[in-house]
Amino acid sequence: MTLKQTMIALDALDDANATGEKVKELLGSYRDVTVEVKKVTGEKGSTDFIKIMIPGTEGKAKGGSAATFGIVGRLGGIGARPTRTGLVSDADGAVAAVASALKLADMQAKGDRLKGDVIVTTHICPDAPTRPHEPVDFMDSPVDIGAMNAHEVLPEMEAVLSIDTTKGNRVINHKGFAISPTVKEGYILRVSEDLLRIMEMTTGLLPVTFPITMQDITPYGNDLYHINSILQPAVATSAPVVGVAVTTQSVVPGCGTGASHEVDIAAAVRFAVETAKEVTNGTCAFYDEVEYERIGKLYGSMKTLQTAGNAQGK
Repeated sequence: MTLKQTMIALDALDDANATGEKVKELLGSYRDVTVEVKKVTGEKGSTDFIKIMIPGTEGKAKGGSAATFGIVGRLGGIGARPTRTGLVSDADGAVAAVASALKLADMQAKGDRLKGDVIVTTHICPDAPTRPHEPVDFMDSPVDIGAMNAHEVLPEMEAVLSIDTTKGNRVINHKGFAISPTVKEGYILRVSEDLLRIMEMTTGLLPVTFPITMQDITPYGNDLYHINSILQPAVATSAPVVGVAVTTQSVVPGCGTGASHEVDIAAAVRFAVETAKEVTNGTCAFYDEVEYERIGKLYGSMKTLQTAGNAQGK
């Protein structure tokens, strides 16, 4: 169901000359889909940010009230040229985001329109830098995390899936994908039962989750250890955020090449698309609103975790 779109996205991004405009061309035949590309330059180079909007039949873009869903493809870069040749493992987030947009656009063109709007964001950089990390090196980004969040985490998004390669660790020992607990405004909440159900349905397997820590939901640049940037969208929004980690059994560096597995990415895409259907239809909750309100009354605001110690504020 999603392997075709994943292969198209992989082929487009596994290119030393890949750009946001080339991704825009992939979606050019879908007349109801809008794509915006913006080149942003940082201290370590430049990247093309992409925003793809697939409007719903009752979405807010058309004056409706259905929920707006966000899919963020999180990564440092799709390539580390000239030090690495080819698509790097870190590219999986961008591939999954683009493939998700292609699938949703194709569904819409064939008459299967979602109720709410879906916004897909990511960025395309074929020559990003790398940086040291334990236990293996990570990809870096040509722009800082603040710029990434500003262009990828949008106020319209009422629930967010953040898809990111998460292979450079010894915490997750599973090949495929795994989901995180829900994060909202500085709180790590329980894993969504609805998302577990969707994962079981789309994979035909028992659901797989991964642990996160308080450090993971604080901003980059505070000198704390982060598993990676998968939960960084949570520091930039009040909407609930869930990480979708593309994973492996072994430890794989983000700057490693020949390490993207199309079947695993396609599985994450299928999960994201089904989640988009249910969130915009009002049949999937990322968290229990009553329980969240009770936690707030008991322990107060944790929003300081979203801002304290970020690189821009130091």
